[in-house]
Amino acid sequence: MKKKQASDSAEKEVDELQPEYRFDYRKARSNRFASEIAEGSMVVVLEPEIARVFQTEEAVKAILRAIAEAMPREHAK
Repeated sequence: MKKKQASDSAEKEVDELQPEYRFDYRKARSNRFASEIAEGSMVVVLEPEIARVFQTEEAVKAILRAIAEAMPREHAK
């Protein structure tokens, strides 16, 4: 029994992916910053106007800790 050949339309699929989105995985490198991020951490990108106010990671952490401390705690069930 012979296998059916693919139809002409299937053979001529159009690649709609834009050139700027093509990624050459042979040139990929591991994330050099990944080892600096502790397990369970969350990375957040600050908008420019916020980054101008909080210019160091310590400043951001300090204000977030103060806010977290002031928040009411939920009762354990």
